[in-house]
Amino acid sequence: MDLDGKTAVVTGAGNGIGAALATRFHQAGARVVLADRDVAPLERVTSALNAVRPNSAVAVVADIGSEQGNIDLIQAAQEAFGFIHLFFANAGVAMGTFLEDTDEPTWEAAMNINLHAHRWAAKHLLGDWIAAGEGYFCSTASAAGLLSQIGSAPYSVTKHAAVAFAEWLSITYGDRGVKVTCLCPQGVNTNMLNPPGRQDGIDKRGGDVVKASGAVLEPADVADIVYDTILAEKFLVMPHAEVHTYEQRKVDDRDRWLAGMRKLQSRIFNS
Repeated sequence: MDLDGKTAVVTGAGNGIGAALATRFHQAGARVVLADRDVAPLERVTSALNAVRPNSAVAVVADIGSEQGNIDLIQAAQEAFGFIHLFFANAGVAMGTFLEDTDEPTWEAAMNINLHAHRWAAKHLLGDWIAAGEGYFCSTASAAGLLSQIGSAPYSVTKHAAVAFAEWLSITYGDRGVKVTCLCPQGVNTNMLNPPGRQDGIDKRGGDVVKASGAVLEPADVADIVYDTILAEKFLVMPHAEVHTYEQRKVDDRDRWLAGMRKLQSRIFNS
């Protein structure tokens, strides 16, 4: 897919992977709609893009944790630039730890942002896409969606579900012009992995597991890999080669893989 002259929407675009994706798509010639709930970083990224190419980027403060928030975002993007060629459901949260320590509002927030936001966006994009015979849905899941996240039940469950939804979307609508790409990174140098100030979200030890499992990439490097995957119209983006190895081990001998994960958990949590 050639993004030059096309319209791309990116959620969670105020920083991290989302900001890098929006910047990379903009470099490719796309008009970009950037969505986030944090106003200041969102406006900084948008202003930087418009300084390069005036009137080519629009910031939308959006609550994608609700269906109406996704409807409002899609309408704002259409009002700004017309037909949405690519929608990247990138926003995500790292919330919750063990079952006994995670309350219902945390589960609900994780489900809404990490999974239902993808469903709600696709639901309100598919009509135009099927009618036009084209459209591209991208989502950010996680290596945890292929493997698992030690220390966080909500993160593991919602990221597995995000991968499953992307697969289902590709199977169901792939022959009707809708392309789907799913990003499954491991460690990326973002606020999710390295929260500024106090520690929020997933137990710090869970983050330590991610850092110990492979290289920590920069968001811009991940965005380049995503862009190349979109050009090739491939489904899975796996920026960390080691994740493929881990996934193969999981499929080849799931019991052995689970035992290994328990050993890793014990080593990290008891150190």
